[in-house]
Amino acid sequence: MLLRVASLPPLPGAAIAAALLLLGIGMGGCADMNDTMLSAFADPAQFDLYDCKQLEDRRKYLATRQAELQGLMAKADTGVAGPVVAELAYRNEYISVRAQIRNADQVWVRDKCRPSTPVAGAPATPVPVAPANAKGPPSKSGSAVY
Repeated sequence: MLLRVASLPPLPGAAIAAALLLLGIGMGGCADMNDTMLSAFADPAQFDLYDCKQLEDRRKYLATRQAELQGLMAKADTGVAGPVVAELAYRNEYISVRAQIRNADQVWVRDKCRPSTPVAGAPATPVPVAPANAKGPPSKSGSAVY
């Protein structure tokens, strides 16, 4: 037994355009997520058992990752389909990182943590020392004369 599906009359172009406009407006609300909506993307208790040192390291990593994702999204935006690529490839992780940063900051404040300071007398970054008899960078051509 065959069931016949009644064909629908074709929609005029204005009706299609109106439907797409309403769909775009409805989906546009999802693009701008505020901080109250971020709790769905990260576990609020994730950092509860961290001590201040672990929390400091994690906050530094998350800040670095957020900056990296922002750079990747900005780079993707320069392409032809860049905004779509940025949304599909990076947006979910970016939102998750923002939520983790917010949760880590809340625990940081709650536990009254303070940033660690470098040990007195120790340089923050090692400075390379050139040997006294160095004459500069070696020549790429060796001893040949051109």
